[in-house]
Amino acid sequence: MGELEQKNKEVIRRTRLQEAILGAVFSGRQIEAAALIPEVLNYFLKLDLPSYSRRHEVVSSTATRLRKRGLLKFENGRYSLTSTGEKIWNRWQMADYQIKQPKKWDKKWRVIIFDIPEKKRDVRKEVRMILTQAGFQRLQDSVWVFPYDCEDVIGLMKTNLGIGRYLLYLIVDQLENDRFLRMDFGLI
Repeated sequence: MGELEQKNKEVIRRTRLQEAILGAVFSGRQIEAAALIPEVLNYFLKLDLPSYSRRHEVVSSTATRLRKRGLLKFENGRYSLTSTGEKIWNRWQMADYQIKQPKKWDKKWRVIIFDIPEKKRDVRKEVRMILTQAGFQRLQDSVWVFPYDCEDVIGLMKTNLGIGRYLLYLIVDQLENDRFLRMDFGLI
């Protein structure tokens, strides 16, 4: 393997390990230092980490680097995300919700309708943020439209946020007065 390939492989491994640590802390919000290493290793054993005897050392040193960068804080034997760490974690997660646009529009609208209960207000806000960042246009607070196939992204969002029964995905042939939508999406 060439030198550039080896360096690239190392960068990818390091980034994925950082993502695993931030994800473990994010999911538990606060996680004890002793619990961090097994949780990360169990979740990401498929990483090409050094020999087993060094895995704990690699995870610990990565967590320390994240702390020095201001993404994690360590208090009372527990790791937790800083506000900067949470922003970066959210940005990494948004990368999962990118939609590839085909060269030609199939002249069908994808309409997303959701009715998420008030007790899940934070999830509802997150859905709106994801839809906005993915390029959807809002018709009403809980009705959004997109011109291209996005079923995979919506399915991923339903699974990740646990909102499958609260969100509907529709494929619509026509929308009344869609001229402005077509202009917004550059389809005219």
